[in-house]
Amino acid sequence: MKSLLIIINTLLPLTPYLTTFLLLLLFLEQLSYLKKKSAVPGPSLVLPFLGNAVSLVRNPTRFWDIQSSLATSSGLSANYIVGNFILFIRDTSLSHKVFANVRPDAFTLVGHPFGKKLFGEHNLIYMTGQEHKDLRRRIAPNFTPKALATYTALQQIIILEHLKNWVSLTSRTKNPIELRFLVRDMNLETSQTVFVGPYLAPEARERFKSDYNFFNVGLMKLPVDLPGTAFRNARLAVARLVETLAGCAKQSKAKMEEEQQEPTCLIDFWMQEKVRELSAGAADISDVEVGAHLFDFLFAAQDASTSSLLWAVALLDSHPEVLAKVREEVAEVWDPESDELITADQLARMRYTHAVAREVVRYRAPATMVPHIAAVDFPLTETYTVPKGTIVFPSAYESCFQGFTEPERFDPDRFSEERQEDRVYRRNYLAFGAGAHQCVGQRYALNHLVLFIAMFATLLDFKRHRTDGCDDISFVPTICPKDDCKVFLSMRCRRFPALSLQDKSKMPS
Repeated sequence: MKSLLIIINTLLPLTPYLTTFLLLLLFLEQLSYLKKKSAVPGPSLVLPFLGNAVSLVRNPTRFWDIQSSLATSSGLSANYIVGNFILFIRDTSLSHKVFANVRPDAFTLVGHPFGKKLFGEHNLIYMTGQEHKDLRRRIAPNFTPKALATYTALQQIIILEHLKNWVSLTSRTKNPIELRFLVRDMNLETSQTVFVGPYLAPEARERFKSDYNFFNVGLMKLPVDLPGTAFRNARLAVARLVETLAGCAKQSKAKMEEEQQEPTCLIDFWMQEKVRELSAGAADISDVEVGAHLFDFLFAAQDASTSSLLWAVALLDSHPEVLAKVREEVAEVWDPESDELITADQLARMRYTHAVAREVVRYRAPATMVPHIAAVDFPLTETYTVPKGTIVFPSAYESCFQGFTEPERFDPDRFSEERQEDRVYRRNYLAFGAGAHQCVGQRYALNHLVLFIAMFATLLDFKRHRTDGCDDISFVPTICPKDDCKVFLSMRCRRFPALSLQDKSKMPS
């Protein structure tokens, strides 16, 4: 007690100086923010250090809506989050300028405002230049027509099993079911099976699911990296996930080194090509590096796909004329009672369903923004230079509502051969990004969405449990309907098809 009194008595005379010093720091922080902001629209004053982080975490939808409104005239708006100056980009041409300048002396892609702490420094997201080009060349065999056909078969079988479970769940509860977590689980199983197939044992799949949930929760939290926090749990979960995926890569490589072994999943296609390159004298990359890149694929495929599938259900329910046309088209090319898988040729013939999928992705771009960091002071416009260290958010979501005919209207026919708005307004269709880091797996993602729409619409009857605001946007971290897409489900077909990989004659052509 006496020691405490001595400390208090010692510090008491310093209180005015400490207070003045603290006020000076706060003043300099505000001054720095205003200097970086310049004439860009944004709040005039921000809270010390935290800025508007609380508003962002509490209601991200409202936060980004405000940023978008502020950027209406100039195409830009500013804010301040946890010591970071941020810039929101609404204008498509300015977004393209960022995407086209991902290099060490301009912008670096971060994928998430605090992504390097979560994903590590050497992830695919942060690669640039020749290293990045070489890696994309190496993974190209993962998305050839042959590879995609292999994945299509796996996707259908998993989708079917989950549709059966959803109908059973609905019949037991007699209540509407929330699809968000059900779709997420289906997509996680799909990603696990398509990416690493037989190399992930059942018990490992359960741990994988738990760790990915830790990661997902941590994405939406402040980057407080202390024991027990959601962010720390997410960071440790990523390390475990990468280790697991690295083990899968090692097993696959050993299998592909054997003669006459056909790939059965994505890692097999990758390791098959890797074995060929090694035999030709190419440099090797470690299993851990491969595991980290596989996690990139998983992150890109999992949450974005979940978002698109949920919006597909919501939009088909609210547009019965679109649903009717999808059902009519699918019925012309695929009979569920044939017990045969949808072939690659049949999938290609579902042109209207493909248009629906593309319109779902345009209308509700799942990855609404693609964060970058300014590596240098970068002249973005004639009147504004982005300060070094700024976190820049080009908005793919906003771009998808620019240029198109009646962009606020859900209209799959805009992608028809007659209108071809996907070509006319190609620069605005940024749902899969642009530039060197454009999504390498977009064909896989669209195939998954088309297959889901075709099977869901054909095999099930469904009706949304509509409430006020149920279709409002919620960030989780990609976007989904606010009510998590509550639906009533029932069987539409006489019986579910009996799909199997065992009969090779039923494999996609």
